[in-house]
Amino acid sequence: MSSQEEQQGIGRVMDFLEEWDHGDKTTRNRMLNTFVAQNEGKTYYELETAFALGASLFLARMTTWIRLTYMFGKTNVGLQLKAVGVFLSASSNHQYILEFLEDGGVLTILDILGQIHITAEDKHQGLLLLQTISTTSPKYKEIICESQGVKVVAECLAESDWDDTQEAAQVLLETLAHGNPRFQPQVYQRLVGLMASSSPPALQRIIRTLRTVQAEVKTVHPSILEPVLQLLHSLSYEVEGEALGLILDLSRSGLGPELLRGLVALLRPSEGGQQRPGTEDPEEMTAYFSVLVQQAAAAKAIRLLAQSGEDTSQELLDLDVVHYLLCAMATREHKDSQIQASLALMHFVQTYPDISEHVRGGMGIELFENFMQSPDRVHPNIDEIQAEKLLSNKVHQTKESEVGEC
Repeated sequence: MSSQEEQQGIGRVMDFLEEWDHGDKTTRNRMLNTFVAQNEGKTYYELETAFALGASLFLARMTTWIRLTYMFGKTNVGLQLKAVGVFLSASSNHQYILEFLEDGGVLTILDILGQIHITAEDKHQGLLLLQTISTTSPKYKEIICESQGVKVVAECLAESDWDDTQEAAQVLLETLAHGNPRFQPQVYQRLVGLMASSSPPALQRIIRTLRTVQAEVKTVHPSILEPVLQLLHSLSYEVEGEALGLILDLSRSGLGPELLRGLVALLRPSEGGQQRPGTEDPEEMTAYFSVLVQQAAAAKAIRLLAQSGEDTSQELLDLDVVHYLLCAMATREHKDSQIQASLALMHFVQTYPDISEHVRGGMGIELFENFMQSPDRVHPNIDEIQAEKLLSNKVHQTKESEVGEC
């Protein structure tokens, strides 16, 4: 490039920056749209060539404008962040990212993510920028985490009602945990705390992310057990599926025995003080139905765990699981509890022939024959009298257990 061409290039950039400096919101938005359309996907060297080695001057102006205006809700934050992304996502982008960090860019984005008036779409752009930064260097992951990034991103995942924003937050949390031993426990604990989320789509992503992080965490804290068991209340099949996957993962950790004990306890809610309401109060009935949903899911989890290995099956037998599955089959208010308990029980009957006669005695001959023929369709045959017989069964298969009614 000749000296004259260089001077012309510099002149065009100076004119561009002068127009920006004197432009109003409308002018700047137009300039940003043009900039994104013309420069998206360019490398660091291509951007420097286009801006006569002065691209950083424009990046600094954009960063400053975002920081000065996002609180007032009068600018297109999403467009601003997308334009910054042209710089940060450019190949060989380290210089731009470093300048953005030094100008407080990470703190600005995190604050944007915490603003109520910022749209989910705009927050999505902010999450994408943080993802770009975090994948550039392990040190940048730490900078994001040191700036309360884990908390802010986790809240985005739990509270956003837009799928793209949830997905971006999920991916970013996984990135912040991976290869980041200093802050990995923080990500893990934050995800555990989010399992009380009431949004099924968000909860599904939270559990999925937790499972990914769980695979890298060496020590599993016992505090995770109660939130995991509470997940089984969910009416969402997707959440239940993720929860069952997490339970299978945890069964292979040091918490396996405590997990099995908790699942077996859920088969008989009345022993935990959960009784059918004496009235038809809607709130009480809803709470009771939630307990029955949890009971059915626990029975399903027990079947999956028992099928995963003989050692686990034996541990469940030692916890008197056959006795409690027979009790769960008596739950006439919720057929799914009966079906899941029956399917789980069939596994033990087929795997351990000596249990068959005990189960026959606990059910009665007629019900037992129906059970053996179609375990998933035996529930219509359980009337009130047969339910009482199941509830009072004396089948105990533990190593050291006293015979008694449930």
